[in-house]
Amino acid sequence: MRLLIFLVLSVSYVCAWGKGDLEKYGPFSIALKMVKCDRGKQLDLDVSGIAAYFYDFPNDDVRDFSINEAAQGILSIPTLDKVKKFFIFVGGYKSGITKNTEERVRQAFKNFPNSYLIIIDHSAYTNNKPGYKKGYERSIQHVHSIGKQLAQMLAGLYQGGISPKNMHCIGHSLGSQILGQVGDNFIKITGEKIWRITALDPAGPCFSNSLIEEQVRSGVAEYVEVYHCNAGGFGTSSVLGDIDFFVNKGQSQPNCGTPIIPGFFDSPKAAKCHHKACVIMWLASVAHPDWYPAYKCDKYKHFKGNQCWYNDKTTAGFWNPGNATGVYYFSTEGYKFE
Repeated sequence: MRLLIFLVLSVSYVCAWGKGDLEKYGPFSIALKMVKCDRGKQLDLDVSGIAAYFYDFPNDDVRDFSINEAAQGILSIPTLDKVKKFFIFVGGYKSGITKNTEERVRQAFKNFPNSYLIIIDHSAYTNNKPGYKKGYERSIQHVHSIGKQLAQMLAGLYQGGISPKNMHCIGHSLGSQILGQVGDNFIKITGEKIWRITALDPAGPCFSNSLIEEQVRSGVAEYVEVYHCNAGGFGTSSVLGDIDFFVNKGQSQPNCGTPIIPGFFDSPKAAKCHHKACVIMWLASVAHPDWYPAYKCDKYKHFKGNQCWYNDKTTAGFWNPGNATGVYYFSTEGYKFE
């Protein structure tokens, strides 16, 4: 009986929280206090070990470059068509060119017309070899330097004749926060803005309690879209972009072992599943222009109760037209992801 009363009170307490409260008072706040969140903005760290992988799928051409040589190397490709779209993907903590997420990215864009794909591998600085906690602390410390170096690479492409309007940067988790630094530094270097930044469940730990200037945010690209899938866990619940999409409430995703109180009693394994679902969901939409109708809505309970159907509507996912702003909700119920 006492357990039942505790659960009821806990549900009522958690449901009353606003955006950002899970980071402040939830179980992840304990982990946050154990991590040293030095974001390295005052440091100029050597990140020359970053690799850029360039994919020209129709010509079966795959090349890899060190980050310092990537712009010149790409511009030197004889068959390069500078008017094509350039998709740049930046993974999160513990990501790497051989991981499943990067393979999903390759498969999603393999048959997309008139485009190139660039995958950034920053795993030399964002792996967990010293242990999860120390590895994450080191990764956070390198975020600014990685973003600055990647911005210099994109600025090199711009100076070589590639328009920023043809650059679409996509990041997941820590990669999304890196893109905040990329966009900011690209503006400082060129005076121009990247066309679009897509931030998939931007990392919460060490960022949710930081200044907005240290995060991905509206203004660092012509259009910044943010997707929330594990808000208050591995992802932030802060509203940051020109448009913020909350997917299935934004805290937990289907088929991830959702607990009684999402985001509060999640196991790390479930939280990881919620977090990664953002990438799977978004990449699946590349081949489906009609997926994910989204509705402008203040609260999930209003969306769930069909109270937002007459509000502004847009398309979420890859085919988001980029003309809507504010907070939107959508459901992935009924969609099948491979």
